[in-house]
Amino acid sequence: MRGYATIAPTDLPEVLRREYESLQISHLTIYLADLQQKQLVSVPDSRVEAPRTVPIDGTLAGWAYRTASPRITEDSMGRGLVLWLPLLDGVERLGVVGIQAPVLDARTVETCRALVSLIALVLVDKAAYSDAYTMRQRLASMQTPSELVWAFLAPRTIGTDRFTSSAVLEPAYNLGGDAFDHSTLDHTVHIGIFDSMGHDLAAGLVTSVALAACRASRRAGAGLEQMAITIDEAVNEVFPDRYVTAVLSNLQTGTGSLEWVNCGHPTPLLIRDKEVLREALGQDPEPPLGLRNMKPGNGRRVSRFQMEPGDSVLLYTDGVTEARSPSGSRFGEERFTDFIIRAIAAGDPAPEALRRLIHTILEHHGGELDDDATIVLLEWHPFPPARSIPEA
Repeated sequence: MRGYATIAPTDLPEVLRREYESLQISHLTIYLADLQQKQLVSVPDSRVEAPRTVPIDGTLAGWAYRTASPRITEDSMGRGLVLWLPLLDGVERLGVVGIQAPVLDARTVETCRALVSLIALVLVDKAAYSDAYTMRQRLASMQTPSELVWAFLAPRTIGTDRFTSSAVLEPAYNLGGDAFDHSTLDHTVHIGIFDSMGHDLAAGLVTSVALAACRASRRAGAGLEQMAITIDEAVNEVFPDRYVTAVLSNLQTGTGSLEWVNCGHPTPLLIRDKEVLREALGQDPEPPLGLRNMKPGNGRRVSRFQMEPGDSVLLYTDGVTEARSPSGSRFGEERFTDFIIRAIAAGDPAPEALRRLIHTILEHHGGELDDDATIVLLEWHPFPPARSIPEA
């Protein structure tokens, strides 16, 4: 794609038109998933004034997004075939691309897959400095605390051939103090989850400080105990009357050795063979971070556990299990874990299992949460997994 680095985001469809016409493609439309992963919204197009939206649930385009798999169907207007391809950044689902062509033979499909991979690279590059795509993905106004937290968050899904880590959080447009973090270095994946007291701008600021301190410490080569100490000191220095609960963890993806520090947070849950082993990771939690209650020589306790291939770890904030229906019934841990186990057993990739779960929690609470709800699902699959997310 010639000169893509200097084109404006709204000009991308026109540039693509010049490219795909030579490939015997009659039409191509890019759709990005909205922030809550309910709708697919077309990217800015100078020829189209209003964005087009397609529901993720109950449509062929949505099926390609949900399963991260291609789908071919006949065009409803009789103009040929339509190929729906997932738009992926690694294992992170960005959206889908709809491609119309008179004929979709094996060679054309492979060419389209390569084109879509290039489109994903362009979109990720443009999104780093343009609001064009971000604005299309928002279907409601973002509150300031939420804007602050989203600015610090990692992609919702990361992974390699050895692990997948996926996260969701709500209320997407009105977050308070919840956040997650995951990152990989060599053969270690770091997973963190945070929940600051309160549901206001100060809570978002506390969480942002905690995330920054965690990353600064981690990128300096610190272990989990030193990460906790660094966060504790940073939060207390800026907000002495606030605190944040957290779980900080590292998984050695080659061996399955898991270590974690629980700082006043709900206990992580281990899933093995479609069963929750509730006591496997059930160490007594340490105090929350920010209280400056750690004395020299008396640091945080690091717990360790040996995972088995196929094991999963669930990290979550209390807003997940405490979500209540209009009648007052709690969503609860049993319903939460049962949903995940059933979804994984049915073949849902981790990102899709969490997408459906968070929507179920929202529905249980009448469509809007009073407290933040964040979930991280870490899967360890050191051998070729039976269920994987195909590349675009």
